[in-house]
Amino acid sequence: MTTGEQQSQIGAEGRVDRQRDRQQRIRDRVVSEGFVRTESLVAEFGVSLMTIHRDLDALQAQGWLRKIRGGATALPSAMFHGDVAHRMATQADTKRRLARAALDLVTPGQTIMIDESTTGLYLAQRLTERAPLTVISNFLAVLKLLAGEPGVNLIALGGSYFPAYDAFLGLHTAEAVRSFRADTLFMSTTAITHGRCYHQSQETIQVKRALMESATRKVLLVDHTKFARHGLYTLAPLTSFDLVIADDRIPPAAQKHIRDSGVALTIVATAP
Repeated sequence: MTTGEQQSQIGAEGRVDRQRDRQQRIRDRVVSEGFVRTESLVAEFGVSLMTIHRDLDALQAQGWLRKIRGGATALPSAMFHGDVAHRMATQADTKRRLARAALDLVTPGQTIMIDESTTGLYLAQRLTERAPLTVISNFLAVLKLLAGEPGVNLIALGGSYFPAYDAFLGLHTAEAVRSFRADTLFMSTTAITHGRCYHQSQETIQVKRALMESATRKVLLVDHTKFARHGLYTLAPLTSFDLVIADDRIPPAAQKHIRDSGVALTIVATAP
């Protein structure tokens, strides 16, 4: 390799490193602040508007943020699942109440599956109360939480790691799921429209469907906001679940529709 070629390679590697560092800093800002203006990023990093747009496009494709007019946000929408930290903070009290109701369904000795939903993470925080248990999950946050806990036999589902979801997703994860059988699956979904569940990523759909196939009892945990959203990819009809646990702020029409379809529905009271 000539000196000129070496310098060119070093220059290219430097540009990649600067791009990676810039995107990491943009991601951190959006996650911590919730919203960042494009002009602010241009001024902060001293690059062109086009460069910032390319960075935002790349981060959006990875699931870290959502581009909107004038900037980027970490808040979820119909097309963006949302950062884990924001998802944990959203409807936090309601999710805790849903998790408490779900815990009543768990008995010692069972095998439990939990998907990458934050409502499931709230449930996982209390599972040691029902030990001994076997817990199977693709959600790294659940795995970290329960790792080493006495009485919990923890099984991690591997595959391709998606940082924005903090979970293992895709074909290989779905194949790993099919190696197991669980008593109960606790899962959630991004949106519910006309009696069908939707999600924002095909890789997530693959894993959730495999989880459903591998569980004897399927329990859907959803707060009322899911009924006001529209999703991209169809996951399954509500009739695929044995039980839906939801809070008392879901629309009466939705409650009636669920019960009329023959699906058991448990309504959890929320704080006044």
